[in-house]
Amino acid sequence: MALSLGESGVQAYGRDLSHHQQQPTRCAHHLHHHDKGTKKDGSLDAFWSRPESRIWTVMLLLGTCLLYCARVAMPICVVAMSTHFDWDKKQSGLVLSSFFWGYCLTQVVGGHLSDRIGGEKVLLLSATAWGSITALTPLLIYLSSTHLILMTISRFLVGLLQGVFFPALASLFSQKVRESERAFTYSTVGTGSQVGTLVMGGAGSVLLEWYGWESVFYFSGLLTLLWVYCMCKYLFHEKELIIPLEDLAKGLSLPKQSKVPWRQLFKKAPVWAVIVAQLCAASTFFTLLSWLPTFFKETFPDSKGWVFNVVPWLVAIPASLLSGFLSDQLINQGYKTITTRKIMQVVGSGVSSIFALCIGHTSSFCRAVVFASACIGLQGFNHSGIAVNVQDLAPSCAGLLFGVANTGGALLGVVCVYLAGHLIESTGSWTSVFHLVAMVNVLGLCTFLIFGKAQRVDIDSAYVDL
Repeated sequence: MALSLGESGVQAYGRDLSHHQQQPTRCAHHLHHHDKGTKKDGSLDAFWSRPESRIWTVMLLLGTCLLYCARVAMPICVVAMSTHFDWDKKQSGLVLSSFFWGYCLTQVVGGHLSDRIGGEKVLLLSATAWGSITALTPLLIYLSSTHLILMTISRFLVGLLQGVFFPALASLFSQKVRESERAFTYSTVGTGSQVGTLVMGGAGSVLLEWYGWESVFYFSGLLTLLWVYCMCKYLFHEKELIIPLEDLAKGLSLPKQSKVPWRQLFKKAPVWAVIVAQLCAASTFFTLLSWLPTFFKETFPDSKGWVFNVVPWLVAIPASLLSGFLSDQLINQGYKTITTRKIMQVVGSGVSSIFALCIGHTSSFCRAVVFASACIGLQGFNHSGIAVNVQDLAPSCAGLLFGVANTGGALLGVVCVYLAGHLIESTGSWTSVFHLVAMVNVLGLCTFLIFGKAQRVDIDSAYVDL
C-alpha cells in the first residue's frame, strides 16, 4: 500500500527516495545525480545548487507563512468567539493552550521521520492535514452544543500536525544548505512566521469584522491546500508523491544500528544548553503570539485591530532577514560560529525582553505598539542563534534534536499560555504576563551563553572547533 501526496506534476527539482536508503548517515538525499554538483575530490555534492536553493527557499517561506496563518487564526478570533460562546479567560486560555498540547507530541517523531524519509515529504503530508482541519473547523464546531470541547479538539489536532514542520525544516536544511548560507536561508524561511502573522493580522481582522470569525478559518485552510497543490505540481515528480506505507513505518522506527551516539549526545552540555534556550524562546514567543491581540483589545478598546495585529509583524520581517545576513557575514569574515550564534541570541532573547517589560508599563497605545514591534522583531534574531545552532551540533540528526528542543518549548508554552490567562484573571493586570516572558527569556539566554558550543557532537571522532 502507498500514500499519495497529490496529482502528478512536472519535475523541477526532483528527489528520489531510494538515494536515502543507500546513504543512511545522510538524511533527505533525494536529488538525482544529474541535479547535484561534484566536489573537488570527485564525491557527490548533496547540497542544493544556487537556483534550487532560491526556489525552495521561496516555497518554504510561503509554507511557513501559511503555517502561521492557520496558527494565529485562533488568537485573532478568540475575543469574538469568547463573546459568541460565552467563554471566560480561563476557558479561552484552555482553547489557546490546546494547540500546544498537540504541538509538543509530534516534534521528535516529525524530526526523526524527516531524517529518515526526507523533510519535504513530511512537510507536504502535514500541511495537507492541518489545512483540511482548519478549513473544516467552522463546520465541526457546530456539530453539537459542546463548542468548547470541539474547538479544543480541533486546535489540538492542528497543533499535532504542525508540530512536525520546523523539525522537518531543520532536517532538510542541515543536509541541503551549506553552513555559510544556513543562517540566512533559515532566517529567510523563518520570516514566514512574521509574514503569516502579518497577513492574518491584516486580512484576518478585515474578514473578522466583515464576515465573522468563520471566514478567518476558511481563508487560512484553503490557502494552505492551494500551496500543497502547487508544491506537488511544480516541485515533485509523480513517483515522489507516492510514499509506501512500509517506508513510513521504517521511518518511524529506530534503527538497530546507528552511527549517532545517542547516549553520548545527551550527555553533552551544549546539547542541553540549546534545548533549554529553545525551550524558553519558543514558550515566550507562543505566549506573546497567543495573548498580545487580547492585550491590545482590552487595554486599548478604541484602537484599530489591524494596527496592533499588523505593525509588530511588519517590523519583524526585515529584522529576521537582517539577523541572517549579519550572521553569515560575521562567519565569512572569520568570526567563530559560536560567537556569532551567541551575539544573535543576546539580541533575540535579551534585548527583546527589555521591550517586553516596557509593554506592560505604558499607558500609551502608540508606545505599546512600538515596544511590541521591537520585542517581536528582535525575537527574529533567534533564527540565526539557537535555531541554527542545532544544525551546528548534530547535522546528521538535526531534525530529531530540534524536535526534542521544540517539544520542551511547546510543553512550557502550554504552561505559560495557560498561566498567563490565570494571572490576568487573578490579578486583573497584564504586567505580570510580561514579567513572566522576560524571566523565562533570560533563563534560556544565560544557559546558552554559559554552556553553548558549535562543535559537532553527533560523531565519535575528535571535535572540530568552530
